[in-house]
Amino acid sequence: MPESKLKVILLRHTPNPEEIVAQAAKLCYSPASVDELKKQIESKNQASFIEKLTDMRHLSPIEHVTFTFGIEGISRACSHQIVRHRLASYSQQSQRYVGQQSKKGGGFNFIVPSRIEEIGKRQWFIEKMDIIQKWYDEIVEALENHGEGTFEDARFLLPNAAETKIIITMNARELLHFFRVRCCNRAQWEIRDMATEMLRQVKQVSPHIFSDAGPGCVNDKCPEGKMTCGKMDEVRERFKNLS
Repeated sequence: MPESKLKVILLRHTPNPEEIVAQAAKLCYSPASVDELKKQIESKNQASFIEKLTDMRHLSPIEHVTFTFGIEGISRACSHQIVRHRLASYSQQSQRYVGQQSKKGGGFNFIVPSRIEEIGKRQWFIEKMDIIQKWYDEIVEALENHGEGTFEDARFLLPNAAETKIIITMNARELLHFFRVRCCNRAQWEIRDMATEMLRQVKQVSPHIFSDAGPGCVNDKCPEGKMTCGKMDEVRERFKNLS
């Protein structure tokens, strides 16, 4: 059966995101018209102003900018964590309507955790996925024989390891929060890898909004208290140089 690898694609984002943020912020304090502000902002580099906004934690103007990602090669265990972030929009591949491969040899895609490999249980894990596939095929056949052409009930057999695909749209302020908690060393490894790759990609199109983004310890003391990983210097160095 096929193993899946993480793939993150930044599909779309608000054009000229830092100009939009600057216009929204300056509108709050300026008597100028929207047209006048637009011309003023387009004629100047807004980098220092954006950095000033984030330093002041004046983050509401950043909500006007959105980013949409296509994600593949993550498990259902990971996607259940992602959707806990409520200020976002999600579209996820349905196990109800998308059958998990057929009886012709292909199995459902799945994720093998690295620790399973480290303890020498990779092949054991794959064999168990193969057993689940056989059970899944059996119940699909039984449902079809009873005139139930649906995967709705067969999917109850599928494990958290089953791969899923999801499209995510978040505004920049929510992304900053998402990176703060999900890029942390104490986050589950799969969502941490995904969040770090998302951050790497948004930095390329909006470097000043996300210049100090990353886990909570990047610009402050570790928010995990006694549960800290104890590797703040290493973490700060990694995210300051993420590109």
